[in-house]
Amino acid sequence: MFEKFLGGKTAIVTGSNSGIGLGVAQELARAGADIVLNSFTDADEDHALAESLAGEHGVKVRYIQADMSKPDQCRALIEKAGVCDILVNNAGIQHVAAIPDFPAEKWDAIIAINLSSAFHTTAVALPMMRKAGWGRVINVASAHGLTASPFKSAYVAAKHGIIGLTKVTALEAAREPITCNAICPGYVLTPIVEKQIPDQMKTHSMSREDVIAKVMLDRQPSGEFATVAQMGGTAVFLCSPAADQITGTSISVDGGWTAL
Repeated sequence: MFEKFLGGKTAIVTGSNSGIGLGVAQELARAGADIVLNSFTDADEDHALAESLAGEHGVKVRYIQADMSKPDQCRALIEKAGVCDILVNNAGIQHVAAIPDFPAEKWDAIIAINLSSAFHTTAVALPMMRKAGWGRVINVASAHGLTASPFKSAYVAAKHGIIGLTKVTALEAAREPITCNAICPGYVLTPIVEKQIPDQMKTHSMSREDVIAKVMLDRQPSGEFATVAQMGGTAVFLCSPAADQITGTSISVDGGWTAL
């Protein structure tokens, strides 16, 4: 449906050498966009991943290292790319603890990476989009941007903040052909989640099937994981002409979680 319609556009996806970020990059590349991959590492496999993605989809792909906890590196990522038609703010980390026990340094890191990085990248990307006369900012929030769970204070606060930043960005660009929206995933089957399953099986003395159904997907009414390809497909839709008047909103891809 959307094949190659993004030819000539460049998409920067933060935190994109695995998981949701990589899934979004894959689908944007499939739609014809050139891609800038990013993470905090700078390993041979990161650059090999860029080469593989370029070969698979026939687009230009670069890998640029930047630590999203550092404001100057967030801004430098966009500047080094030199062009940014589509910005996907995806980088994120998590820590689980009760508020009295939550390490202050973990709070600071989560707020920096999950929220502040999106402000810094957007601040540099918006002038590029205005110069080009078109742009899309897509913030990967979470079901936890719309609801809450105990023991995830920093993550929930950051994701609620991303929803607010999305609305402000949309309003500031509302008279221009630039939109800003948030994608709110529920539980997505990423490599990190896959690795958690055996540990949960031991902790709860449950089978794999029971851990998935009764622990991980307990709040996801569909009873199924979302996929990284579905996150990517949602991002591609938000870049399409059909979404020209969709801005300042959040799209839940959570199997009904936030309908409860």
